[in-house]
Amino acid sequence: MTHAAHALPASSMAGDFKSPPRVPLWLLALFTFSGTLAMHIFVPALAMAGRDLNAGSGAMQLTVSLYILGLAIGQLIYGPLSDRYGRRPVLMGGLVLFVLAGLASALATQASALIAARLFQALGGCAGLVLGRAIVRDTAGPANAAKRLALMNLMVSVAPGAAPIVGGLLAGSLGWRSILLLMCVLGVVNFVFAWRLLPETGPALAKVSVGTLGRRYRQLLASRAFLGFSIGGGCATTSMYAFIASAPFIFVDQLHRPASEVGVYLAILVSGVGLGSMLTSRLIGRIPIERLMVGGNAFSVLATFVLLGLVLSGKVTAAGMVVTMFLFTVGAGVASPAALTLAVGVDPRVIGSASGLYGCAQMAIGALCTALAGLGSSPALSTAIVLAAAGVISQLAFWMALRAPTKAAAA
Repeated sequence: MTHAAHALPASSMAGDFKSPPRVPLWLLALFTFSGTLAMHIFVPALAMAGRDLNAGSGAMQLTVSLYILGLAIGQLIYGPLSDRYGRRPVLMGGLVLFVLAGLASALATQASALIAARLFQALGGCAGLVLGRAIVRDTAGPANAAKRLALMNLMVSVAPGAAPIVGGLLAGSLGWRSILLLMCVLGVVNFVFAWRLLPETGPALAKVSVGTLGRRYRQLLASRAFLGFSIGGGCATTSMYAFIASAPFIFVDQLHRPASEVGVYLAILVSGVGLGSMLTSRLIGRIPIERLMVGGNAFSVLATFVLLGLVLSGKVTAAGMVVTMFLFTVGAGVASPAALTLAVGVDPRVIGSASGLYGCAQMAIGALCTALAGLGSSPALSTAIVLAAAGVISQLAFWMALRAPTKAAAA
C-alpha cells in the first residue's frame, strides 16, 4: 500500500461517501497565519516597548522567544483536543484565548506581565496553525489536499514579509500597544468568521475514549513514516529560520551592505517560498506527491551546497547569497505541502494530532537550527553548514518514511 493510498479520508475508509463540507481556502489561510503574524509584527516595536516598560533587550526578546515556545507547545495540545471534540469548538476556544491574552499584553504595565501575556497569546494563536492544516486534510484527498495546502502556503507566506513593515508603521505612528490591539481585533474577526462560516469537518470521535485516542497518539509517535515526514519536513522548511536570524550579521557585518537592504533580501526569500508553493499547486496530479517532496528538497540541498562552496572559497557576495537562498526557499516551498500532506495522512483517525505534532516538530527544528547558526565566529559559514546538514537529514528522513512499512490502521 502506498502512502497516498494510506492517507484516504476517514469517511472513505468507513464507506461513507458523503461529500465533505467546503471551507473557503482564504478563511483557513486567515486562521493559519494569524498566530505567526502576531510574532513577526511585534518585532519592530521591541525597543520602543522596552523603553516604555523600563526593560532591557534581553527581557524584550523573551516576548518573541517564549512566543515561539508557546506556538510549539500549544500545537501538541490542540491536535488531540480537536480529534476528540471537533475542529470548530477547539478553534473558537483558542481564538478566545488569543483575544484575551492579546488584550492583556496591550494593557501590560510591566515587562513580566507582557512576557506572560505574549506566551498565552501564542498558546491561543497556534490553534489556527494546527486546525487550518487539519481542516484542509479533512476536506480533501491526498492530491487535492497537497494542492490546497500549497495554495494556502502561498497566501500565508505573505504575512512574514509584510508584518515587520506594518508593525514598524503602526509603532511609529500610534505606539507599540496599537500593534497588540490590532491583533485583538484580528482575533475577534477570526472568531466571528469561525462562528458564522466554519462547518465542523472533523471525524465524529465523540464516542471514542480518551484512552483509545491516547493509544493512537502513541502509535503515531512510533510510526517511522510519520517521524520521517515530520523530521524531514521540519529540516526542509523551518531550517531557513537559521538564515533569517543570521541575515543582519551576514549582510551588514560580513558583506558590508546597508542595514536597509536586509529587509529587501528577506522579502525576496519569502517570494521564493511562494513561487515553490505555486509550482506545487500546478504540478500536483501530474507528478506523484512523493517525487515532488523528494525532488523539491533535493533542489534545496543542492542550493545549500553551492552556498557552502561559495563561503568556503571566500567568493560569497550579497547577490550570490540571495540567489542561492532564493533557490533554497523555492525547493522548500515545493517540499513543504507534500511532506505535510503525507504526515497528517499516516493515520486519518488522528489528523488533528498529526498536524499538531508536525507543527511542533517544525518549530523545534527551526529553533535548534537558529541556535546552531549562532555558533562560531562566521555567521555565513555557520548558517551554510547548518542548512546543508539540515538538507541532508531531511532527504534521509524522507527516504526512511517512504520505505517504512505501511498497514491499515487498526480500529
